[in-house]
Amino acid sequence: MDLNITYLDISIFITYLVIVFGLGMYASRQGKKTKRDYFLAGDKLSWAMIGGSIIAANISSHHLVGAMGVAYTRGFVAVTMEWGAILIGLNVLLWVFLPFYIRNGFFTMPEYLQKRFGGSARTTYSILVVLTYVFVEIGAVLYLGALSLHALLDIPIITSVIVLAVATGIYTILGGLRAVVWTEMLQLVVLLSGMVVLSYVTIDTAGGIPAIIESSKDWDILLPASDPDFPWTMYLGGSLCVSIFYFATNQFVVQRVLAAKNEWHARMGVVFSQYLKFLVPFLIIFPALVAPKLFPNLEKPDLLFSTLVGSLLPSGLVGLVMAGLIAAIMSHLSGAINSCTTILTMDVYIPYINKKATDEQSVKFGKSVGVVVIVLGMICTGLLINYSDKPIFLFLMKAYGYFTPGIATMFLLGILWRRTTQQGALAAGILTIPLALSLELAFPEIAYMNRAGIVFWTCMLTCAVVSLLTPAKTAVELEGLIWNKESLRLRPEERAQNRGLRNPFIWWALVTILVLYFYITYA
Repeated sequence: MDLNITYLDISIFITYLVIVFGLGMYASRQGKKTKRDYFLAGDKLSWAMIGGSIIAANISSHHLVGAMGVAYTRGFVAVTMEWGAILIGLNVLLWVFLPFYIRNGFFTMPEYLQKRFGGSARTTYSILVVLTYVFVEIGAVLYLGALSLHALLDIPIITSVIVLAVATGIYTILGGLRAVVWTEMLQLVVLLSGMVVLSYVTIDTAGGIPAIIESSKDWDILLPASDPDFPWTMYLGGSLCVSIFYFATNQFVVQRVLAAKNEWHARMGVVFSQYLKFLVPFLIIFPALVAPKLFPNLEKPDLLFSTLVGSLLPSGLVGLVMAGLIAAIMSHLSGAINSCTTILTMDVYIPYINKKATDEQSVKFGKSVGVVVIVLGMICTGLLINYSDKPIFLFLMKAYGYFTPGIATMFLLGILWRRTTQQGALAAGILTIPLALSLELAFPEIAYMNRAGIVFWTCMLTCAVVSLLTPAKTAVELEGLIWNKESLRLRPEERAQNRGLRNPFIWWALVTILVLYFYITYA
C-alpha cells in the first residue's frame, strides 16, 4: 500500500514506543520483589485500573484487524463477540466467581481447582490454558499486528513479529503484573484515541450518521441456525462456554481482579470493564459497517484496518492510529505472557519442581519461562499464515472451541454443584480436545460454535455422570467453595463503600439494560 508517511507520523509512532517501553522499565523497578508483588502487583489495583487493564488486555490486533474484518464481511452480528461478553462471561465473573477468588487469596485460577478437586484438575487446566495462550492468543496477535504493519509500512512480517515480541517481553518479564498494568493504562488511552479518530473519519467520509442509520436496516443479531459462523444456536452452548472461560475463569483476564485492593474495587472494576466493552463496537464495528461504501471489494477482510488508515487519514493522524495499533498489540501480548509465567510458576514449578521455592527463586523462574513463552509464540505465528485467506478472528473463536468446554465445565459445576467430584471434573477436562477434534472431522459442516456447544454439554453430562458414580467431598471440605446467596454480599468491613451511587449493582443494571435494548431491537 502506498502511504504518504511523513516525518510527523514517524515521530509520533517512535515517541510512543519509547514512552511505553520507558514506562514499563520504570514500573519494573517499583515495589518489592515478592511473588505477590511480581505476579499480582502487590494487591494494590483500584477499580479504574482493573477495568481499564481488562479491556486494554482484551482489545488487540485481533479486534482492530480481525473484528473489523468480520464486521466488513458479516455485518452487525459482529457485535455479539463484544456485547455477548457483557451478558455472559463478565456477569458470571461478577456474580458467581469473583467472591471466591478474592476471599481465598488465589494467585491463579488453577488454585481454585486444586482446592475444589485436587492436583489433577489443577494440572489439566494449566496445560489447556497455557496451550491456548501460546497457540491462540500470542501467535494470532503477533500475526495480525505484523500483517497490518506490513500493509502500512512494508515492514517484513517476520521483522515485525520479532520486534514486537522482544520489546514487549523485556518490560513484561522484568516488571511482572505491575509493569503490565501501568503500560496498559497508557496504551488504553492511546488505543481509544486512535480508534476515535479512525472511526470519525471513516464514518464522516462514508456519509456520516445517515450512513450508519442506512446500514441499520440490515442489522441482525440473531441469524438462522444454518449460518456457518453465527447461528443463533450458538447461545445454547458455544458462546456460553467460550465467554465463561474467557472472562470468568481465564487467568489472562481474572489476574487483574485478583490484584484488587479489596472486593469492592474488584466488583466496580468488572462493571467498569463492561462499560468499556459496550463502547468498543462503536469504535471498531460501526466504521466497518459503512466501509463497503468506500471499499467494496477488498481481497482480504483483515486488510480493512490498514486500508482505512492508509487511504483516509491525513499526516499526523496516521502516526496516532499506528501507535494505537501497537498499543493494542503490546498490551495484549504483555498480559498473555504474564499470565503464562504466573501459571507455570505457581501451578507447575512450585507444586512439582521446587515445593520449598523462595520468593526470589519463584520470580527468577517466572522470568526465565517468560522467554520460552515468547519464543514459542513467535513460532506459532507462522502457523496462522496458512489461514490468512479467512478472517483470523473466526479462527480464534474456532480455536477456543477446542479448549474451553472442559474448562468451563470444571469451574461451573465445581462452584454450583457440591456433588461434583474430582473424577468428574477431570473426565470433562480430558474429554474436551479429542471430542472437539473428532466432531470436526466427522461433521465438518456443523458451525464451529455449534460444535463447541455440543462438546460443552457432553462434558457437562460426562462430569455429572462420573461425579454421581464416585464419592463426593464432605460439607466440611467444601466450606467456602460452593456458591450461595451470601456470595453476593460484600464482607462487613467493605459494605460502607457500597452505598448510594457507589453500589456496583446500580451501574451494572444500567449497562445491562443498554445491551439488552440492542439485542431486543435487532433480534
